[in-house]
Amino acid sequence: MAKSKPVNLYFRLEAAAWYALAGGLRLLGVENAAKLGAAVVPIAGSLTSAHKTSLRNIRMCFPNESEKWHRDLRAAAWREVGRMSGEFPNMDGFLRKYQNGDVEFKGRERVVATLGKGAVFIGGHFSNWEITSLCLAQTDPTCHFTYRPANNPIIDKYIVETRRKFGLELQAAKGQEGGMGLLRSLMKGRSVALMNDQKYNAGLSVPFFGHECMTADGPVRLALRFKAPLIPITGRRIDSKRFVATAYEPIPLDYDRPGDAAVLDGVTRVNKFMEARVLEAPEQWFWAHRRWPKSAWREAGVM
Repeated sequence: MAKSKPVNLYFRLEAAAWYALAGGLRLLGVENAAKLGAAVVPIAGSLTSAHKTSLRNIRMCFPNESEKWHRDLRAAAWREVGRMSGEFPNMDGFLRKYQNGDVEFKGRERVVATLGKGAVFIGGHFSNWEITSLCLAQTDPTCHFTYRPANNPIIDKYIVETRRKFGLELQAAKGQEGGMGLLRSLMKGRSVALMNDQKYNAGLSVPFFGHECMTADGPVRLALRFKAPLIPITGRRIDSKRFVATAYEPIPLDYDRPGDAAVLDGVTRVNKFMEARVLEAPEQWFWAHRRWPKSAWREAGVM
């Protein structure tokens, strides 16, 4: 969990509203809460700057599609964010779905093969990415996950506890302290899991959909340092009830000559992998993140 911030009145009021909303969504159950989220979040999203960011990102990545196609994709992506918003308070329901087979984990044997040896798992913001974490945590309970803590410490505690209910015990907030926790886990032969598809200003500039963007190099560096496999795991929603997470073959890395060139090559391969997964189901990726700099938008003519 992240280092606690002082709890002020604003945080308490915000948390009270959050708990009321989460409680209502739990009463609705998984499917109904997802439907409500898919109806409400696109409306709320259209009032934010992320609405414009999403459309610019989509236009830049799919320049040959029509404007209607771009806008339809943005609407579908907001609906997917809404489904996840409704589902998160009901994650214990997905644990039951995992146990009864409605949530399938393909490539699970690749995770099992790393138990006691250590691996670096990377994921992306596809569909309800919490379900992907659930599949990994259920297979490897000692895996050490990183996460971006919520600004409100009360809400952050709720998020951490919700994840703990579906088996995600080791959670490290991003930062120096969290990074040390990942190193200690790898030294002990435990695996670590990080998201690797969003902007990271301290990373490397690598093409993504043909446009340079700052990409986290930490996962590749960890894999090279510990000679651990770099295994991507992503998820896909099949329908309102079924979900498939997949652990893929490790991304090839040059373990024999670790160095800046090997890191750059590895990060480039990571972005190519993520791009391929986006192309498979573009409506299920989180387009609202400012993944590329404004200069890329200007060069692409979408700003």
